[in-house]
Amino acid sequence: MSGTRQVRMGIDVGGTYTKCVAIDNASHEILIKNQVKTTHDHKDGVAAGVVLSFQNCLKDGGISPDEVIFVAHSTTQATNAFIEGDVAQVGVIGVAGGGLEGMLAKPQLNIKDIMMDEKVGRKITVHNEFIKKKKLGEESVSAAIKNLVSKGTQVIVASMAFGVDDMGGEHHIFDIAENQGLPVSMASDITKLYGLTRRTRTAAINASILPKMIATANATESSVRAAGVSVPLMIMRGDGGVMEISEMRKRPILTALSGPAASVMGSLMYLRASNAIYFEVGGTTTNIGVIKNGRPGVDYAKIGGHDTFINSLDVRILGCAGGSMVRINAKAVEDVGPRSAHIAGCEYACFTPEDELESLEIEMVSPKPNDPADYVAIRLKNGKKICFTNTCAANVLGLIDEQYFAYGNAASARKAMQPVADKLGITVEALAIQILDKDYEKISTTINALAEKYQLDRDAMKFVGCGGGAAALVPYCAEKMGVQYSIPMHAEVISSIGVALSMVRDVVERVIPNPSSEDIKQLKKEAADAAIQSGATPDSVDVHIEIDPQTSKITAIALGSTEVKTTDLLKACDESEALGLATHDFGPKVTDIKLLQKTDHYYVFGATNGEKSPVRVIDTKGFIKAQCSNAGVFRVKAGQYRETVTHMWEELAYFKSDTVLRPDYFVCIGPRLKDYSAVDMEQILLLMDLDIMERDPQEELLFVGAIRD
Repeated sequence: MSGTRQVRMGIDVGGTYTKCVAIDNASHEILIKNQVKTTHDHKDGVAAGVVLSFQNCLKDGGISPDEVIFVAHSTTQATNAFIEGDVAQVGVIGVAGGGLEGMLAKPQLNIKDIMMDEKVGRKITVHNEFIKKKKLGEESVSAAIKNLVSKGTQVIVASMAFGVDDMGGEHHIFDIAENQGLPVSMASDITKLYGLTRRTRTAAINASILPKMIATANATESSVRAAGVSVPLMIMRGDGGVMEISEMRKRPILTALSGPAASVMGSLMYLRASNAIYFEVGGTTTNIGVIKNGRPGVDYAKIGGHDTFINSLDVRILGCAGGSMVRINAKAVEDVGPRSAHIAGCEYACFTPEDELESLEIEMVSPKPNDPADYVAIRLKNGKKICFTNTCAANVLGLIDEQYFAYGNAASARKAMQPVADKLGITVEALAIQILDKDYEKISTTINALAEKYQLDRDAMKFVGCGGGAAALVPYCAEKMGVQYSIPMHAEVISSIGVALSMVRDVVERVIPNPSSEDIKQLKKEAADAAIQSGATPDSVDVHIEIDPQTSKITAIALGSTEVKTTDLLKACDESEALGLATHDFGPKVTDIKLLQKTDHYYVFGATNGEKSPVRVIDTKGFIKAQCSNAGVFRVKAGQYRETVTHMWEELAYFKSDTVLRPDYFVCIGPRLKDYSAVDMEQILLLMDLDIMERDPQEELLFVGAIRD
């Protein structure tokens, strides 16, 4: 390497702009930022913008290609392909045994056309062939492929009943199709969960974008190579991790929703937002999700209204954002959004010079065909048409500090809003409040639903605002809900930062009733191997296990770095700094904050809140890794932990009606904080054994038992 500097580069593809940041790997200082218009209409698609912003950062930042140790990008390509109907026709080759198995499996493998938008008839066209398992061979597969291609098939899906247990049949079809030059996707390569119809449909959705995504991947990778960068090109996944571009060529569906995922990981890694509701407020949409105890909320993605087996961050997308247009009726504000000013070809009033605002006329418009004609625009004397938006309303109310990206000319916004205020018989301030209240209704409903789903501690809930429009909505909603908020520096490029700092992530799921320790070990190995195959170095991989006792589903989540030695994100956080972080996070209602325990890697602080004993676990880099509203803390030697865990199981039980709620456990094991939240004592001990039994029996561990109520 020509110098001592090592650079990480992240590129986020947004609906309007593609933004690249270069970050120093040691200090995590942002070296350079660049943005270009997203190249939707270029012959190479969004890949052209990715490459251009990347090359601009190299040039403007004086970065040598051999200084780049990591380069990754998020992509809207998969999502846009579904929205725009830019998909290939899919041919499913289904395989099952004879007798009852075949009779039950055949209709499950017969996938109908997948409707993505019924209003306009947008769909993925699916053709089907079925082969009995005993007749599976080169001749039968080739004949099936020939029939499918004759019907218009462009990409093949191989799906076999019980293929998750034995992938041999699907591999056989894959090899034959690939030898014939056809793109092919294996259902059991996408997910290892049972559910033949859903698994096959997920694979068909994946296959429909394979040709497009492979072309994009090839164009992007070749351009990065031409720039002299030799490290693997990584792609952001919808679940917040990254994978090598070679893996994306097999499973492009994993990149769906990678844009929202990038903002989450930026909040998590760069802002130390270990427990928060995060907002990414753009011009048209606002993405809202949860980070709890250092991990973002994850769920199965819905694509085109269809359930899939694809893990993605649980992001709620709302059609109200910084640039949302206002809709009115004869008496009041009817709604805000989902159309935004740029969709209507208008500038924001607050970014319009005040001297242009002459002879203003209200004009009611339909931004898109079939939209209602109740969106408000303002026609100026010079013929220009502008809109007042959420950003304009927040500027009028003085809610946006000059430091924020959304700061604009409040006088211009007020002047543009005055004719509509007069029409409704109210003040401009009252109009601004009506506008933001409409957003608050939608946002508060979403936040309450997320808080309930993820059992968030309402007293400790905080908002983190990201995206260029964050200041237009977050301060107002935070004040209405009585919640602390922050809008950090570089909020407008937080997604690109998230891409640059992201880790390799892979997930393996199985349904295993009464799993043994060998079952868990095998699953952990499979997840670790998958992460390594996706680009993680073996020594960096850590695997977290989750067990759902109701469904017997076991999830192994592997996280790893692309570097041999990961760099600490921040300088060491001493005890006084950690106390300050804990005090701020506990909020004003608690008393008697003190350090309960500490290790070489963690501080555990406790406090008093009425009859409860809240606890915060903070690592030596300043991340709040566990946030418990009521908990007990125990220090115990590794060789004696079972007795303590069993004691905590009874001592920290919470009796509610006819239900007994057992504690969740957090255990500080060396530099790792392990989270055990299975509800079965036997399963908890099984998981703990795998993590603790190989430790020195005399090593002291910290156990936090979080009381659930």
